[in-house]
Amino acid sequence: MGFLLREGKGNENLPAAGVCSVSCCRAGFEEPIPISTTELRDFFAKARNGSVRLIKVIIEEEQLVLGAHKELARRWDVDYDAFVLPLLDEQQPCYVLYRLDSQNAQGYEWLFISWSPDNSPVRLKMLYAATRATVKKEFGGGHIKDEMFGTVKEDVSLSGYQKHVSSCSAPAPLTAAEQELQQIRINEGEVAQDACSQDSSTEMMVGGCCCCPSLVEYPSPEEVKTEISVESKHQTLQGLAFPLQLDAQQAIQALKQKKINYIQLKLDLERETIDLVHTSPTDISDLPKRIPQDSARYHFFLYKHSHEGDYLESVVFIYSMPGYKCSIKERMLYSSCKSRLLDTVEQEFCLEIAKKIEIDDGAELTAEFLYDEVHPKQHAFKQAFAKPKGPVGKRGQKRLIKGPGENGEDS
Repeated sequence: MGFLLREGKGNENLPAAGVCSVSCCRAGFEEPIPISTTELRDFFAKARNGSVRLIKVIIEEEQLVLGAHKELARRWDVDYDAFVLPLLDEQQPCYVLYRLDSQNAQGYEWLFISWSPDNSPVRLKMLYAATRATVKKEFGGGHIKDEMFGTVKEDVSLSGYQKHVSSCSAPAPLTAAEQELQQIRINEGEVAQDACSQDSSTEMMVGGCCCCPSLVEYPSPEEVKTEISVESKHQTLQGLAFPLQLDAQQAIQALKQKKINYIQLKLDLERETIDLVHTSPTDISDLPKRIPQDSARYHFFLYKHSHEGDYLESVVFIYSMPGYKCSIKERMLYSSCKSRLLDTVEQEFCLEIAKKIEIDDGAELTAEFLYDEVHPKQHAFKQAFAKPKGPVGKRGQKRLIKGPGENGEDS
């Protein structure tokens, strides 16, 4: 019970206001009560060798003593409830050390249980709370694998311990920003799955040779990396190769032999093939008309021109994608198939491509634009650094610094 101090004599022996007069609060528990019984120390040494399943420790007369113990019988999970729960008193706190069957570098691993029921006196709760670290230190912290605190038996039962292990291994709660990022991952995974699947099939024809395709599985949504940071490297659908149809292969051969000067290809998203659209003769002025406004296409154009007095015929690859007028699936597949198509044309058909261009509007394809893309301007002359002018007006007379000895002085 606390007392209110008043100024004046005769108050020297009265406790200060708000200070409990109960003896347990004497010295404020700043120093844990040490283990003073030789019996408990010896029993701890014996138990660490693995011959004891359970140790119950209680406090009597401000000393830690052995309350009870159990020898090994069966597996730790089979004996758990039968050994632990009967030793728990509804009015008396205690410590329970329960040996598991797993081992670490120091020996068998133990579970440390701090039992402090709600109905026990406040003084005992404080006393046991202040002594918990001492018990762990005396027994050996390296032997303790897990630690539990319970006020009801359900908290420290076998099912309670299993829930405790699950909660410790579960991920931490997400903040609002982390929840938003998680939703972005889910959405991106769904988009990737939708773009990479046809009906219920999870296979696609790929391979280095159009005539001998092989099979590859799509990445699942969980495998698509969406971490956003400076070091992020996102996984994309690289290396997809739809097979070229026979007429498209023949058109590429004809372009190589310069029998035709233009090829337009498209992806058949249903059959997952690359089809030929047409090979109509095309001049530079006709190129903008060949670019569809509502769908993506691949174009090969034989660019005939003169450069520095030489007549040249250069094959230009044009990838046209009219922005967001196309579906997400179409944009992803056209972008993913482009590199493998170019590899096939250059390596298998031995068609040299002078320039690869990406556009979103056919109006960009002018004669000047193509020439600058195929023959970019070389800036050979580099302007020298121009020294800035000094301040306006006189800057004063120049100062002459004389060397040592010029005025008769010793060097």
